[in-house]
Amino acid sequence: MKFSAKRIAEYLKGEIIGDPNIVVDSFSKIEEGKEGSLSFLANPKYTPYLYKTNASIVIVDKDYPNSEKIKPTLIKVANAYQAFASLLKLYDAVFSPEKKGIEEPVFIDGTARYGKDVYIGAFSYIGENVEIGNNVKIYPQVYLGDNVKVGDNTVIRPGVKVYNDCVIGNNCTIHSGSIIGSDGFGFAPQDSGYEKVYQIGNVVIEDNVEIGANTTIDRATLGSTTIKKGVKLDNLIQVAHNVEIGEHTVIAAQTGISGSTKLGKYCMIGGQTGLVGHITIADQVKIAAQSGVEKTVKNPGEILQGSPAYNARQYQRSYVVFRKLPDLQKKIYELEKELQTLTQKLKEIDETAED
Repeated sequence: MKFSAKRIAEYLKGEIIGDPNIVVDSFSKIEEGKEGSLSFLANPKYTPYLYKTNASIVIVDKDYPNSEKIKPTLIKVANAYQAFASLLKLYDAVFSPEKKGIEEPVFIDGTARYGKDVYIGAFSYIGENVEIGNNVKIYPQVYLGDNVKVGDNTVIRPGVKVYNDCVIGNNCTIHSGSIIGSDGFGFAPQDSGYEKVYQIGNVVIEDNVEIGANTTIDRATLGSTTIKKGVKLDNLIQVAHNVEIGEHTVIAAQTGISGSTKLGKYCMIGGQTGLVGHITIADQVKIAAQSGVEKTVKNPGEILQGSPAYNARQYQRSYVVFRKLPDLQKKIYELEKELQTLTQKLKEIDETAED
């Protein structure tokens, strides 16, 4: 299916710079653009590609300057990244067939209930007293334990396991291999070793949450591990028991959050970050990748970096120094050597004067 620049601009409410009748039938990255494809420019470091790309249409921010050197037709919008994302969503809705119905074989307990227009894929297991809302998509090999609740319009991808008593809200997406409600890491030291502390709480995931592949969210010891509305979790994240992640916080891959830690709203956590347990992170805090956070962050909007993490600007100033430590050490050795030479000469002068 082909779309003209005019039709795309009407959908995005954008301004056309170039040929309104040019058509595209595919998407491409700007650095790999080819004729007949649509791309976008949101990151300034990719700007040079705009003058070299063979893409037919490129979506840019509305404040991007006009230039006769640019070959593709431009569509200027308020936010190029968001506009491109909305086109991808539209494309997925049009070209990905919507699944409905219950495939065989599946196991659905007689006490389970499900709403209208659901899809339950083959080899899935739906336990006792499970409640599934309307328009839910449960792909093959999903396990929903007893008393699990799933809200409307939620998508659970293949191989997801949701343990008993957990709650998933509306409009959520949980990607393949994720485990919701596994036991928290609780063991009490004994003379003979470690005794397991049983985890009898659950996990509560609120509305509009997306959870990446192979992410694990542990159930609470008591009460709930809570993922607030609008949270976005990347792949391969570990969320421990009794953690609370605030609304619209985003967390990148390979991050680990220890037990009972509470993150505020609109935080941004970089990949491979580690947070110790029983601390609180204020709203809108940003933590750079590979940081280690070992104490409570009280100031909203603070930016942290390093391990242990502290103010990012201070860290970057410190980094300028400690990356030069080998050179500084060499200079210190040279100064020590010169000092020893001067000391020896002064000693010889003193001895001569005494004579």
